[in-house]
Amino acid sequence: MHLLFLSSLLPDGVATTGFEIANAAIAAAYRRQGVRLTIAGFRREGARPAEAGEIDLGTIVIENAAASARQKALWLIGAVLSGRPIAAEKLARLSRRGLLERLAEAGPVDGHVLNSVQMPIAYPFLALGKPSIFIAHNVEHHSAAENARNAGSRASRLLYAREARILKRREELICRRAAVIHTLSEDDRTGLGLAGDRRAIPLALSIGRGTPAVDDGERQQDVGLIGTWSWAPNRVGLDWFLERVVPLLPGDVTIAIAGRIDGPPPGLPQTVRFLGRVPDAQAFVRGSRVVALATKGGTGVQLKTIETFEEGLPAVATPAALRGIGALPDNVGVADDPQAFAAALVERVVAERAGRSLRLDGRSFAAGQQAALDAGIASGLALFEAEQREAALTKTTDGSPSEATRDEPERI
Repeated sequence: MHLLFLSSLLPDGVATTGFEIANAAIAAAYRRQGVRLTIAGFRREGARPAEAGEIDLGTIVIENAAASARQKALWLIGAVLSGRPIAAEKLARLSRRGLLERLAEAGPVDGHVLNSVQMPIAYPFLALGKPSIFIAHNVEHHSAAENARNAGSRASRLLYAREARILKRREELICRRAAVIHTLSEDDRTGLGLAGDRRAIPLALSIGRGTPAVDDGERQQDVGLIGTWSWAPNRVGLDWFLERVVPLLPGDVTIAIAGRIDGPPPGLPQTVRFLGRVPDAQAFVRGSRVVALATKGGTGVQLKTIETFEEGLPAVATPAALRGIGALPDNVGVADDPQAFAAALVERVVAERAGRSLRLDGRSFAAGQQAALDAGIASGLALFEAEQREAALTKTTDGSPSEATRDEPERI
């Protein structure tokens, strides 16, 4: 089987953001099932050139943290005029003909993998014509509605509320058209209104970094946090940690925060350091006595949670950080209020400082995650092939699609 994997971004060497890590894991799982996968997407400025099996759709700026004020204004104006959410507007750079000409480089394909909502919203015809598998990384309209509730200004609230309304309609339509829908947690299947829908198959995720490194005992900070903090749902959790948890920690507990951010908040103690995007995420988390998984919103799964558990690192997590996780490692504490979260961090920092290593072998957790991921992809492919056989049988005698299979209008 040959599938065209349509994503906003092509792979760029070592995956760093949660979206890129999830994409790499999912693509690898398809290939383990024997699928020939051609990946099509855009590239960031300075990213590596497209490789064999990839189609380069052009170079774009996609993260808000890397965009100028003028670029952000153009995205907003374009989104308002087109009726698209801003994330999809960023990708709407090509004409229908121009995109189809580039995608033709893949040759004949059996279907499309629509990797998140942005590409099929920017280019609605991608969800038509070819049968599709939709991978919902998040329940996007829920995240946008949450952002509206947490926004600091009326303009931001109105903007996010608009995004939520548009995304809800578009997500519903993309799901209705898809032969298979993969979510990254059981909660997201319900959030998309697909509970009980046989087409909706949750996927586990595995980082698959390989054998965990031997602990060299080196620690650069007591508490480490890593994530893409320029993404609003992640920023909610970071702000909660800085505002509610950090003031409860002893003054000698050092904290390092890695990842993109749109300006750290002012007035933080000197024990808190912002490192920006680090060259080696594994080295960063391994250099922490304990990892804080301070998720307070959003949807989908937290890849930093999975990576922490696969590394066998001690951690303290909010319940929201554990979406999509089955078995919880013994060295992980769970707390949802600031006092309990801070106390659990201190307990683990003190133990590590005293020389009592809390690190575990995360290979069994990683193996379980990969096995579950492969099973989910295999189930999706079996359903996809069955749907195509059924669609072929329901064609009318003159060879045209029946009412059940005819493409819907492109306008969404």
